[in-house]
Amino acid sequence: MSNLAEIMPFSKLMGIEVTDAQADKVEGRLTVRADLCTTGGIMHGGAIMAFADSLGAIGAFLSLPEGAAGTTTIESKTNLLSAAPENSVVLGVTTPVKLGKKLSVWQTRVETEDDKLIALVTQTQLVL
Repeated sequence: MSNLAEIMPFSKLMGIEVTDAQADKVEGRLTVRADLCTTGGIMHGGAIMAFADSLGAIGAFLSLPEGAAGTTTIESKTNLLSAAPENSVVLGVTTPVKLGKKLSVWQTRVETEDDKLIALVTQTQLVL
């Protein structure tokens, strides 16, 4: 599969790998590097949010209504629930909560490889 994150410059910079991408579910992974961390060698909350936003954006793009030009995030809420240490791998699974003509809402679970929940992110995408 072509890595859809490669077409988004920031996602490419972060090193996001999309492992599965369908209109009803997007999965990805990211290695927690030192440059994605904050004090104490744990993944920065902004990096967690950006990871989830990228996966949600791909899902929104893949599920666009016919004739739509694109999508953009207009709202995002993140619950940071646990830490992801440097050198670990985080996994994200994004699924739609609601798909509409003008908006779609996506929820992403970010977990470690050993199933520890790191964050729960809900975002709203505007259809352009």
